[in-house]
Amino acid sequence: MAATDPTDRTTIARIATAERWGRTLDRTAATAPGRAAIRAKLAREADPDGTLDPQERERRVDQLVRAHMLRMSRAAVKKAAEKKQARRDAELLAAFGGDTDG
Repeated sequence: MAATDPTDRTTIARIATAERWGRTLDRTAATAPGRAAIRAKLAREADPDGTLDPQERERRVDQLVRAHMLRMSRAAVKKAAEKKQARRDAELLAAFGGDTDG
């Protein structure tokens, strides 16, 4: 039976992640294909015609990887702030008995 509750699905995913990394001997080797794939994708974006010098292409790919990581970091910070605000809102509702109609 598949989990339909979002919280339960999140917990199941976290369990699977913990089990996967708990059984992985070399995390760097395990994630190498993913890193190679994102770099290849970004190389195609940086040099769609394949005309750049390889060193220049790699320099540009490094910058695109940096931009990608910064976007992900920004999104994580934003999500954390939203969660923090939701907790505060819930605490206020609980403090006032859940009645927000005045």
